Amino acid sequence: MSITHDHYLKYTSPSVLDETLAFHAKGNYVIHKTTHHLSTLHQLPPSALEKLTGNELQLNILACENGQGNIELTGLPSSHPLKRNSSCERFNERPLHFDTVRTLLAPLLEKDSTTGKRGYPSGGALYPIEVFCINLNNTIQQWPSEQSALHLLPSSRSFEVHTPDLNSKPLARAILPMTADMGSPSLALIYFIYLPKALFKYRYRGYRLALMEVGSIYMLTDLRCKELKLGSRPWSGFTDHQVSKYLNLNPTLFLPACIQLIG
Repeated sequence: MSITHDHYLKYTSPSVLDETLAFHAKGNYVIHKTTHHLSTLHQLPPSALEKLTGNELQLNILACENGQGNIELTGLPSSHPLKRNSSCERFNERPLHFDTVRTLLAPLLEKDSTTGKRGYPSGGALYPIEVFCINLNNTIQQWPSEQSALHLLPSSRSFEVHTPDLNSKPLARAILPMTADMGSPSLALIYFIYLPKALFKYRYRGYRLALMEVGSIYMLTDLRCKELKLGSRPWSGFTDHQVSKYLNLNPTLFLPACIQLIG
């Protein structure tokens, strides 16, 4: 069954919506060339950052000091399908056909019409994440629309063409600022949290479930990229309002949680 997106607002608490939006905004770091000289994230020195990032958190230090060794594990072999590739550092310019995009997104669709379940878990079957496929710089062959943005409809197993007056150039700059030198990814998947759909049932906890769902989707897509021999990189170097604005979406209802670059 298809329901218009504004129908969820009838069942969403305004105070929960406002407070969740205010909390989400605290994690929105402005990335723009006009503010780079006055935007500061922290004052941590490079030596501390290098020491603190990428490490495991060991809790039982006394056990190691007393000679009680850890229990060893064996990692996945390099050929195992669940061993993901490293995130792509720089994308080479290469042709990508729209048929590949169809194949890439197949795991996200509704599995069958009897259960309504999709190819990834969702708390309470809310499915609050809306996936937008962006043809970056119009480099994907046989793209089926003059517009660069398509919205995935997982239950209908189809795309809908999004907003006829979309300006693709500022959208591409909002997704990949000029300061980001990552080459030429062909496709951007933007994972939006549609807040009314996330909050109407579980209220504040629905926001947590939405973030969990984003992780499920981009990891599943990442493994699919490995199968299709595509480069993939989850990306957070964007400003929420710019991405929502250039997609003609209401930034108080649609929150871009993550962008996945593919090429």
